[in-house]
Amino acid sequence: MRRRELIFLLGGAAITSPLAGRAQQKAMPVIGHLGGTSPGAYAPFMAAFHRGLGESGYVEGQNLAIEYRWAEGRYDRLPALLADLVGQKVDLIVASGGLAAAQAAKNATSTIPIVFIVGADPVQSGLVASFARPGGNLTGVSMLTAELNPKRLELLSELVPQAGVIALLVNPNNASAEATIRDVQEAARAKGVQLAILKAATEAEIDAAFAALVQLHAGALLVGNDPFFNSRREQLVALASRHAVPAIYEWREFAASGGLSSYGTSLTSVNRQVGIYAGQILKGAKPADLPVQQPTKFELVINLHTAKALGLTVPQALLARADEVLE
Repeated sequence: MRRRELIFLLGGAAITSPLAGRAQQKAMPVIGHLGGTSPGAYAPFMAAFHRGLGESGYVEGQNLAIEYRWAEGRYDRLPALLADLVGQKVDLIVASGGLAAAQAAKNATSTIPIVFIVGADPVQSGLVASFARPGGNLTGVSMLTAELNPKRLELLSELVPQAGVIALLVNPNNASAEATIRDVQEAARAKGVQLAILKAATEAEIDAAFAALVQLHAGALLVGNDPFFNSRREQLVALASRHAVPAIYEWREFAASGGLSSYGTSLTSVNRQVGIYAGQILKGAKPADLPVQQPTKFELVINLHTAKALGLTVPQALLARADEVLE
């Protein structure tokens, strides 16, 4: 009898041990992080995200696990990546891949909390009910990147006043592409310059767009806001340098990589805020009660070294307005 009891107890231990292990794992919350670009391109911003989590008391590997998924700039991959995260039963989803990622996340789950980073108006896009009280299971940061494109064109015109033709590069797969084209066209008319529209959704199409830009004799280039373009930062900056085209971009990191200029909010600050929100939600806060954040400061960065290489003299008035001048 004792021998049988011993065998039963050992067998019970073998069965319950994995369950106990899973229970312990479940005690550690899991974030599903959906990135629109690639791990390498997004590394500086992930560091800021981790700082925000740290301010909320969470450290990956100690009291938090993170499942990473990267779309590599391909919007068609988003539904499958999100289905995978939902299937993993993560406790929270961070959608940092722009409006397309946020909308795909909303479509994927109505119960798992979602913290997004978008460039468009989340109310107009149907993500949330209002900025102050989002409602539902989503909140996050709206960076107003699309709204800043007309301002970028104005700044580019000041940097390159002789440019009669300015090209705008957009990703046709981006839901905000048409709105971006419309807004920048209005700004171009106001400045009295001709706008040439270039479209690219792949690496090869970026190369083709620059070839077309040269044929159009465009004097400058505005690179539209898009996660795919962020993932191809080095390619875009290298092509602009090779073709000697003055360009303005969305993020400081483009200017730091050799681009002429950038104008936008700090993506580092945005990701830190997302990390803080993620931590608050893991501690019990509801996304519906956390206001959608908006940036209050926008940075103009000018790379003087690149300007000199292009033979440009940056107006002193513009230098005085710059938040950072790289030499």
